[in-house]
Order: sequence, then C-alpha cells, then structure tokens
Amino acid sequence: MASALAGQVGGIPVLILKEGSSRTYGREAQRANIAAARAIAETLRTTLGPRGMDKMLVDSLGDVTITNDGATVLDEMDIQHPAAKMLVEIAKAQDEEVGDGTTTVVVLAGELLKRAEELMAKNIHPTIIIDGYSRALNFCQSELDKVSLPVSLKDDKILKLIAETSMHAKVVSSVRDYLSNLTVEAIKQIVEERDGKLVADVDQVQLVKKQGGSILDTKLVQGVIVDKEVVHTGMPRRVENAKIALLDCPMEVEKTEIDAEIRISDPSQMKAFIEEEEKILKDMVEKIKNIGANVVFCQKGIDDVAQHYLAKAGILAARRVKKSDMEKLARATGARIVTSIDDLTAKDLGHAELVEERKIADEKMIFVEKCQNPKSVAILIRGGLEKFIDEAERALKDALSAVADAVECGRYIAGGGATEMEMAKRLREYAAKVGGKEQLAIEAFANALEVIPRTLAENGGYDPIDIIMALRAEHEKDGGSTVGIDVYSGKPIDTLKNGIIEPLSVKLMALKSAAEAATMILRIDDVIAAAKTEAGAGKGKEAGGKEKEESSSED
Repeated sequence: MASALAGQVGGIPVLILKEGSSRTYGREAQRANIAAARAIAETLRTTLGPRGMDKMLVDSLGDVTITNDGATVLDEMDIQHPAAKMLVEIAKAQDEEVGDGTTTVVVLAGELLKRAEELMAKNIHPTIIIDGYSRALNFCQSELDKVSLPVSLKDDKILKLIAETSMHAKVVSSVRDYLSNLTVEAIKQIVEERDGKLVADVDQVQLVKKQGGSILDTKLVQGVIVDKEVVHTGMPRRVENAKIALLDCPMEVEKTEIDAEIRISDPSQMKAFIEEEEKILKDMVEKIKNIGANVVFCQKGIDDVAQHYLAKAGILAARRVKKSDMEKLARATGARIVTSIDDLTAKDLGHAELVEERKIADEKMIFVEKCQNPKSVAILIRGGLEKFIDEAERALKDALSAVADAVECGRYIAGGGATEMEMAKRLREYAAKVGGKEQLAIEAFANALEVIPRTLAENGGYDPIDIIMALRAEHEKDGGSTVGIDVYSGKPIDTLKNGIIEPLSVKLMALKSAAEAATMILRIDDVIAAAKTEAGAGKGKEAGGKEKEESSSED
C-alpha cells in the first residue's frame, strides 16, 4: 500500500512528508524489494557455468560489451531500484575481495530471498528467518572447513586445475590449458611471505591488451611492459644487460615559482644564460652516465637538450611513465625510485637482461624483461577481435584471483555444485536437531544452496529435477560428498577426481555476502522515497542524443 506518511489530529490530516513523496510499507514493501532483487538474480542465472550464455550490453554512448562475468554485467546495467542496487554492491564486494564467484553470490542471494518469501507467506516472521539463516551460515562455515583440502604453492597441478575451473565458462575455455599455465607461473612469481603468511597481490600482474594475432600469442613477460616509446630517434632501441634508473623528477631546468624579470643588455649575456641551462642538463646526463645507467624511466618530462645528451651517451630513455608502471618497474628490476638526480647512486639502479622497444599492433612499447626474480610480471594478451580480448582479460583476472585466493587461504573444495549439495544435505540433518520455526528457515537455506547445481543443469539443457534427485541420492552414499554435475553429459561425477575445484575463500565469501544481502533486504518493511526534483524528473536525452548533465538530487 503506497501513501504519504500522515497522521490524524481531531479528524484533520497532518502531512509529514513533502508533497510528491511516496511510501510503501508492510508486506507490499517486502514483496517489491524481493521482486527487484530476484529480477537481478534471474538476469544473471543464465550466465552461470561452462554452458552459461553471454550478455550483450550497450551503453548510452553505443559502446558494446559482451560478457558473462557477473560483476561486469551489473556494472554496465543502469540499475535504479534501491534493493536491486544492494545485489550490485555484493557482486562488486565479491569481485574486489576475492575476484571470482560474482554470479554465484547474486544467484544465491536471489534464491535465499525467494525461499524467505515462501516462509513469509506462511506467516513466519522475517526476524525468525534471519536468525535461521544466520545459524545456517555459521554451520556452513564450520562444515566447509571440514570438507576442504590443503593446497600449497608447490602444488602446480592443483593450482592449474583451479585456474582452469575458473576459465571453464569463459570464451577462452578452448585454450584454458595454455592460459592456466601462464596464470600459475605469474602468481608463483609475485607471491610474497609477510608475517609467516603467503600474500599474492594480483595487481602486480600487469595485463596489457593488444589487438592482433591469436589468443595463443598471449605470453608472460618476466618483467614489465611500459606503454611508451623511446623519446629520441638517436637513442638505442635495444639494450642488453640493462642498468635501469627510475626518476620521479623532471630532467628539465625548473622554472622559478616567483615572478621575476631578467634584464639582458648584451647578446653575450643571453648566450651565457642559455649555455648555463645546457650545462645544468648536461651535468644531469653526465651524473646518470657516470654511475653506469644505460636505461632511464622518468615519471616527469625530459627536456629536448637532455634528450640529445642522453642519445649521445647511448642511453635509452622514456618519459611521462605512469606512477603505477614505475612502482612495477621497481618491484621487477630491484631499482629504487629517486626524486632527485643528485641523490642517484649505483645502488639505486635496477637490472634487466633486456630492455627493448617493440612495435605491437601499430603501437610502440618498451619491454623490460628477463629480470631476476621479478616481484611484478606482465601478461601480453593478443586476439583478433577487440571484444574477445576484453573478455579474455576478464577471464585471466578471474583465474589469477582464484589461484591467488587458493595460495593465500591454502585450501580448496570440489566444484560443479558438489559442495552446495553436500552442505544442503548436512544442513537438513542439522535443522532437525534445531527444531521450531528456525528449522524451516535452515531448511530453506539448504534448499537455496541447491540453486547452484540446479542452474548448472538448466544452463546445460538438462532436467533440473532429475539432476537434483540423482545428486541427492549420490550424496547419501559413503564417499559421495564430492559428487557434482557434469554439464557436458548431464550425469553426476566426482568433481574432485575430475579436477573441477575452487578455492575455499571464494565459496565462503559468496555464502557470507549472499546471506548478508538477503538479511538486509528482509529487514526492510518500509520504503519512504522523497519526491524527485525537477532536474531529476527532466533527466533524459536532449535533441542530438546527448545526455543532460544535470543530476537529480533528493531532499
């Protein structure tokens, strides 16, 4: 029921909210919120698993994105409903925290809300459902630890299978064997030990996309790719046994910040002034040359005169290098970024066996490679179609994140819906011991978990009821805890033995986030929306197809 918040004083209505405000409360508000969240979940459902479909998203500028990555789909969709936006937020949180499982978390949250709605129709209070869901989540967390298996940095085979499972549903699945090798090698290179724990920062794997060639031309570079070209034509294009200087200061004569006037009455004074500038720049280059550097990466500008002297000294140089690339160069080569050339010493120089400018797809880039034990590496992604390369990048990000998660948490579980089926079975046994109305909520949580194998079956073109019954029967047997669905045959298989595995942390995070989102939406029983301002109401496209820039503000 929608109405403005109002009161009655002696039969006279008292308006509390501004005119034009709307209010939805009680079951109506709950139904509307759950319907909006479920609509988002249903949109993403068809993208789950190796047989999942892709979505084509066209933005207001006409740019096309083709993907089945949950976070990307939701990011590109312009969602307005506040409850639906919560699911967008949990997908983003899942992506930022563990980098994979974004579709799973949204589909699971949608199913938890669907099951809760069924219980609310039986007059079970949302608070009881929330308590039941909370107990079910805690139980699942402890049980997942029991069914998970250990993995270490040395288990190349298992780490590779985790990367392959992550890429199974992507457009690059046909070459997942090749890409998973690159993924594992990259993560093993950048992993560090901090306070006795392994840390794998995925941001230290630089992903560079260049159209052309095939996906099999994608390669791992033991170093960094700098998307800049050599600044002067007289400089060498290839330097072996490179000694690298990283400068966070301009190789220019700095202009004074104070307004000053120089009066020159004699041409020789002008000449002396110019010569002094040249001398300063020449001294900078001499300093770099004398400490043995033959490659310079500068975050700021390099004066034309300085370029000339650097070229004369046979030093390869690049300017205006991004800060993030400078940091990666420091990690890869062992160099130290200096903020003043006067402070530069031989100890600050980094080392790489090869620094070379190469032309890739009509663009020149500098490859710094064959570094000794680099803590930052690069993957150059190639492909014939721009949209294909974009999706390949997303697939590699997911795979890198999955391997990094497995290395950091040190445990993995069976995929293909096997773990969800096992948790559902154990939850039903646990619910019987709890009893009361909460038992119904825990059983609803168990039924919701089965949405993952059910969706995998639906997307594979099989009867979900037959598959779920077959999986339940398998899980009742001894040793059937790792049985999931084979989406290619539609039959139950031991996913653990068949190499369909996932990191424990991805599954844990998905369960927690889905339960949190469902709980948050179930707690809402009143939606009070302020009236839109004229700017908000007038939003839309102007003549000529341009978006109005004014933004709507709410009171």
